[in-house]
Amino acid sequence: MLVFSKGLEEYMLPCLWKQTFNIDCMGCGMQRSISLILKGDLVGAFFMYPAIYSLIVMFTFLLLHLKFQFKKGHKIILGLFLLNISIIVISFIIKTFLIN
Repeated sequence: MLVFSKGLEEYMLPCLWKQTFNIDCMGCGMQRSISLILKGDLVGAFFMYPAIYSLIVMFTFLLLHLKFQFKKGHKIILGLFLLNISIIVISFIIKTFLIN
């Protein structure tokens, strides 16, 4: 797994938003966060991109819902979506305006 994550770092896509406007976008850090998870640095992955674990839960539940058609699955997916949007926006505001 470590060999795969080292290879992954060589092929990360650059952030065109950051290159153009010189500020992070709301998705900046996601690729590096996935790389940190693959290396086993779970805490570092959270600090790199706080929504990473809730996104993993959401997409996992989405795939399970597509397979098993849970009775209230659409409401759970909507709730997870709103949670993720909230985490992403709040962490973006903190990272952009409060830390820098």
